[in-house]
Amino acid sequence: MRSHAALAGLLATSGVLHFAHPRPFDGIVPRSLPGSPRTWTHLSGVAELAVAAAVAHPRSRRAGALAAAALFAAVFPANVKMAVDWRHAPPLRRAIAYGRLPLQAPLILWGLRIASQPRPK
Repeated sequence: MRSHAALAGLLATSGVLHFAHPRPFDGIVPRSLPGSPRTWTHLSGVAELAVAAAVAHPRSRRAGALAAAALFAAVFPANVKMAVDWRHAPPLRRAIAYGRLPLQAPLILWGLRIASQPRPK
């Protein structure tokens, strides 16, 4: 599978999950953000779906991949909140929460790598 298609698929799947099963996402929205956590869950789901579409289309792929890298950086505070909130959780949940933290770097680099590829003809 081509790298851009995999990234678009990952983002689309995550975006759909924000609507199909929003509660886990609501729980990791930083309290410092104004408004309802559900609003932020839905907004981030829309952003992921839009970025997925941009990455999937050749004409918008570069901008979409840069947006993906920015999105992965922007959600890092939610991953930190999850790690802090789950620090006393059972081992599997802690592993998930802590595992998400270093995963952001390769995701950001993935978006940047796709953005740097030549535009398909």
